[in-house]
Amino acid sequence: MRYLHIHSYITFFLLIIGVTLIFRCEEKSEPKPALVLSSLQINNQSLFNTTIVDVSLNSSITASFNLAIDTTGFTESLSIIDEEENTLPLRINFFNGNRSLTIYPIEPLNSYTEYTITFTNVKSADGETTFSGTDYKFRTLPGLLVLESITAGSIDLTERNQIRNVPLSLQIIATFSANIDEESIDENTVQLKKGNRKVGITTTVDGRQLTIASDEEIDYYTAYDLVLDESINSIGAIDFEGFETNFITELDSTLKFPEISDDELLTKIQEQTFKYFWDFGHPTSGLARERNTSGETVTIGGSGFGVMSIIVGIERGFITREEGVQRLSKIVNFLHNHADRFHGVWSHWLNGTTGTVRPFSSKDNGGDLVETSFMIQGLITVRQYLDASNSNESQIIDKINTLWEAVEWDWYTQGDQNVLYWHWSPNFGWEMNHKIQGWNEALIVYVLAASSPTHSIDKSVYTSGWARNGVMVNSNGNSYYNYQLDLRSDKGGPLFFSHYSFLGLDPRNLSDQYASYWDQNVNHSLINWAYCQANPKDYVGYTAHCWGLTASDNHQGYNAHSPDNDLGVITPTAAISSIPYTPEQSMKAIKHFYYIVGDRLWGDYGFYDAINFNEEWTASSYLAIDQGPIIVMIENHRSGLLWDLFMSAPEIQNGLDKLDMSYE
Repeated sequence: MRYLHIHSYITFFLLIIGVTLIFRCEEKSEPKPALVLSSLQINNQSLFNTTIVDVSLNSSITASFNLAIDTTGFTESLSIIDEEENTLPLRINFFNGNRSLTIYPIEPLNSYTEYTITFTNVKSADGETTFSGTDYKFRTLPGLLVLESITAGSIDLTERNQIRNVPLSLQIIATFSANIDEESIDENTVQLKKGNRKVGITTTVDGRQLTIASDEEIDYYTAYDLVLDESINSIGAIDFEGFETNFITELDSTLKFPEISDDELLTKIQEQTFKYFWDFGHPTSGLARERNTSGETVTIGGSGFGVMSIIVGIERGFITREEGVQRLSKIVNFLHNHADRFHGVWSHWLNGTTGTVRPFSSKDNGGDLVETSFMIQGLITVRQYLDASNSNESQIIDKINTLWEAVEWDWYTQGDQNVLYWHWSPNFGWEMNHKIQGWNEALIVYVLAASSPTHSIDKSVYTSGWARNGVMVNSNGNSYYNYQLDLRSDKGGPLFFSHYSFLGLDPRNLSDQYASYWDQNVNHSLINWAYCQANPKDYVGYTAHCWGLTASDNHQGYNAHSPDNDLGVITPTAAISSIPYTPEQSMKAIKHFYYIVGDRLWGDYGFYDAINFNEEWTASSYLAIDQGPIIVMIENHRSGLLWDLFMSAPEIQNGLDKLDMSYE
């Protein structure tokens, strides 16, 4: 019995052990749970089984797994790719024991773009299971339609500064942030304007790109406005804010006239310009009209330049000598018999029929000594040109001498002061009180006053009045663009300072204790040229070939333009009349004015008075005081004719000696 009990106990014990082993075996063989993506959300919406739309551009994505994941190298297991298969750079934060994560795109999402999220071989933390899910998709909101770029050739049309040099073969390419709705592009939503006029254009849409091409010829150095209206629509973007810009086109450097030799070109300019004095000489007096629209108003100074141009006209064969002598006779007879004079001095303007004064300003209704000097300079040159052995020409010579000797230069010292005064009026006396002091255009006044055979001034008037006892000298030694002036401490003033007195007065070897007048005029011209080349005010059109600042008409009226008074106005007479001083620079300017911009600047009487490319303005005017120096100074450059004639007058040689001015 005892044996049976023992056997029972053993059997029971073995049974317990067997059951235990069975359970342990079953527990050890139970499979590991799979790594599962339990949640994937954007904007609190699940990305499972659907594409989420209208996702904001700065959204983040949250994901959760049932198990902790291996964060090492996790970024290689996750990718977000856009429609163009660009992979987004991401930043990832793990939490909840590495079972959850937040995904942040480093850069803002693109609007109206579909993105794909892909998990590949995500490992659990123990490395025993992996997850590779299907693709999950979302689409962003339609964002603002943005103009990303707009160009014409290599020119960026979004520049804030004035946009220049846009190609004449105009093709504008605008790139937007989303595809453009072609049906929204028409003549109202895309406009190219020149002033208030619409320019015909052709538009082409290719996805995000809009191309705009002109249907008509584009003008050079011209401002255009481009308008992209806010009603332009897009597929995938909204609320375009619109865009507007203006730009200036480049220069058209093609020749506007057939090319001829330099010598032929100079002759052509002289002949065409001479026509002003011939055609606009007043029918009664023969004197030159102030400008082509002046009617009865003739100018004394401009007519002085005009009589010198008649000499050029004869010598160059534009008119016959007989024609020229007849016109000179008419002018001299009118001055002798009809023109008002005030102590031998003419007024600035006269009535061309009656010879009576036309006031230049409210108190300037009497003698103008500077304008008279320009006339006397011209008359002395004519006198030296005419043939005393010819009876007709001899009569003109005699009357010129009478006019010359009647000028009371000494009386215009206003009671023997050591300075000459510009004006005197029978009504206002010396009220204008304008002293003629240097340095400006009036050196010829003092040379003639010292040369007068009847009413001469003392040298002290020149020294104290004109030279101001040396104050007019550039005592500071100022230089500009490496060019130094003997006279004036600024940039030299308008260029007519180097022209008017030197139409007859030859500066080539002229000097005194104050200056070399050749160096003064050369450097003055070079400063003007260098200033325009530097173009510190960034005006359209200023270059080494397009320069010249002097008194002329402008887009606002009339002004004495200079480097210190620069309004963007180029006046052809400035560079052209400097040709004796700057032959290379002036000839390049002449060619530019004629060949390159001659379609705007060249007219029936030569070059129009002035041009301002920045304002798209060209003068319709011709002025006698600007026309005359062109003809005369070109001739002095070519032959020295007028210089030789004027300097051959014995009175002038005596006057220069009196002023201790050296001339060799």
